[in-house]
Amino acid sequence: MRRTIHAHTHKGIGTGVRIDRSAFAIPFTRSRLLHVLIASGALSIAPGVAHADENDPQSGNTPGNNAAAQKGTGKTSSDGGAQQAQVATVVVHAKKESRVDAVKDKLADIPGGTSVIDNTAVGQASVQTNADVLSLQPGVFAQSAGGTDGPKISIRGSNIQSGTNYFRTGILFSFDGLPVTGPGGTPYELFEPLGLAYTEVLRGANAFDAGALELGGAINYVTKTGYDAAPFQARFEAGSFGYTKEQISSGAVIGNFDYYASITNSYRAGYQVNSATKATGVVANFGYQFTSDLSTRLYIRYRRTNLDYPGSLTNAQIAANPRQAQYPYYTDQYHSYRLQPGSVWIADETTYKIDSNSQIVGGFVYHNYPIEIGEGANWGIWGFTDISGVLQYKRVDTIAGRESDTQIGVLATRNLNGWQDTVVRIPTGATANVPVGETIRRAEYGGQDITFHASNNTEIVPRWWLTTGLAFANSQRSTQVVFPQTQYPGVSRSTWNFSPRIGLKFELTPDISIYGNVSRGAEAPMSWEFLSGTNFATGVTKGLAAGTVDLQDETATTFELGTTGTISNNKWTLAIYRSNVSNELLDVNTGTIANPLVSYYNSSPTIHQGVEASLETQLFARPGYAVTYRQAYTLSDFHYKHDPVFNNNRLPGLPVHYYQGQLRVDTTLGFYAAANVTASSSVWDDYANTTETPGYTVFGATLGWENKSWSTFLNFTNLTNKHYANTVSPTYNNNHVDTAQLTPGDGFGVFAGVEYSWR
Repeated sequence: MRRTIHAHTHKGIGTGVRIDRSAFAIPFTRSRLLHVLIASGALSIAPGVAHADENDPQSGNTPGNNAAAQKGTGKTSSDGGAQQAQVATVVVHAKKESRVDAVKDKLADIPGGTSVIDNTAVGQASVQTNADVLSLQPGVFAQSAGGTDGPKISIRGSNIQSGTNYFRTGILFSFDGLPVTGPGGTPYELFEPLGLAYTEVLRGANAFDAGALELGGAINYVTKTGYDAAPFQARFEAGSFGYTKEQISSGAVIGNFDYYASITNSYRAGYQVNSATKATGVVANFGYQFTSDLSTRLYIRYRRTNLDYPGSLTNAQIAANPRQAQYPYYTDQYHSYRLQPGSVWIADETTYKIDSNSQIVGGFVYHNYPIEIGEGANWGIWGFTDISGVLQYKRVDTIAGRESDTQIGVLATRNLNGWQDTVVRIPTGATANVPVGETIRRAEYGGQDITFHASNNTEIVPRWWLTTGLAFANSQRSTQVVFPQTQYPGVSRSTWNFSPRIGLKFELTPDISIYGNVSRGAEAPMSWEFLSGTNFATGVTKGLAAGTVDLQDETATTFELGTTGTISNNKWTLAIYRSNVSNELLDVNTGTIANPLVSYYNSSPTIHQGVEASLETQLFARPGYAVTYRQAYTLSDFHYKHDPVFNNNRLPGLPVHYYQGQLRVDTTLGFYAAANVTASSSVWDDYANTTETPGYTVFGATLGWENKSWSTFLNFTNLTNKHYANTVSPTYNNNHVDTAQLTPGDGFGVFAGVEYSWR
């Protein structure tokens, strides 16, 4: 387990420093070896010589203190002018630990699959969507459609049933540790990928300390602050399919105050017909350090997006012409689209250090996200407002000489309001005589989730760490069609789930560890998924859902084994897991083009099992350049367990094998070049396993250069112009008929960008 050296004599809670290994790059002649041996003895007498950066006020070191420390390492003879004895000293210089390194150290304590994405590296190529951030991550499937902000994201089979541009389920999404996900799921429009410092991916039950009990775990996007942002930064990207993106940002520290603000604007005409996307957003945060122990930070996010909708295609259509749209979505009559007219996320987090070993963190979130969907003959006008609260207490103790870390927390989210109006857009069929703009149905939704969780991580014997945890979660949901009146009752329910966790980690060497854990997770259905009951049989609402279904909470028991480590020039992670899932929440497309509908249901028992592996290898290094190869492989074996209809069929929607690789050359002059590959096996389209979408392999390349102030890149995608489908929206039973349920991946594209930072 990697340990951070702190100014305290024990781990504590405070600012860390990292050893600068270059200080040890000394040729060891015999005379130098003797000096080092003498110095090591001096260090044991005067440990104060090992210090942090002299310019770091938090290290407690000043030039005077250092001089005093060095003075104490030598002796002088008695009066009479005897020669002063000289004792050699070695000063170990260290630098302040970055935010990315600090979170890597923190996640290294978890006995399970996690990863940290440094967004500095992400920005060295085109950053169009959230899928660009999550590439090359083991266990994560993230594919965008048409450059939209709603990629399909799945971890360990979460959200397997959905396509792109849907509310996400199965993963707790958060900004800066504060939730975006609510009882209605996770909207996608606020996830602008620029302006991030790093991203945490906590796969499955390894997100326990975040209060996430979902099957897929949690993804936490962490914004830059004034401490790691340039006072002025401008970025511009442009390329194929009419794509442009602009960003201007600024961050600074002014006394005890710091700020960061970023404005982005993007447009893409689209790879397909009727697939244009527009987005404008603002991300800002303002921090203030009241005392050395008390600080607070205010976060603000706003974004407006407008996405034209081309509809889904069949395999045959993609093979013939992936740039086409499905009829009638592109026609003048329909011109289908999805509009998020302006979503707001405002949060505050306050941290109080009780002492050097404990702290308490409290946060509050206000989230408003209206949606207008104009895909079929009717508009779907949605309105949601959530509030959330987070409270966490953390402390570090020493028990029988062993370190013991404890966390206790509460995560709560509540719908202030939730509703959906169905409004006539194109009078046809049952609404042929209804004027445009008339509301024909209104449904109201409500919900609340509260999770109480506590965990402990203790070194029980040298190099063996035991992790234990216990969580209780209450979920409340209500769904009702309030107009027109129906004879069907709505749903109003409250459930409790109990989720224990135990894990063990063994540090085989300082650089290699193995681990195992067993956890239980749970997730309640989204509030609007309950509206999947009987449809109206007559009148202007004919074919629309009138009744509800009493869905059950999805639960899963997961077993995981894995290892992380570094040997020579190889750094790896490997996790093998199996989840026994009960009442898995699945959906089926049941509507028509004019009246698209999706029905939700609880599945019979299913199995989610797989392998998540990554390997980063420095192939060779020479004066002036180095060559590395990164690989990420995910095996996903998700299937029914003796279902009465589908037996042991595989669950549709995700590939069994998914591989990403990148070969990269970096030079000391700032130039870099990379070649990448993404390969996917075939994907079943329906639960009956009667049709499947072919697998694919696509290649890309990037050239770039950067220095302290400037950076530029040239990005090539899908070099062979491969025709392929990158996402599948599952259906029930295709009866061997090629069905329109696929979104095509982009064809060959060229993108360029330039960024300037004034520091």
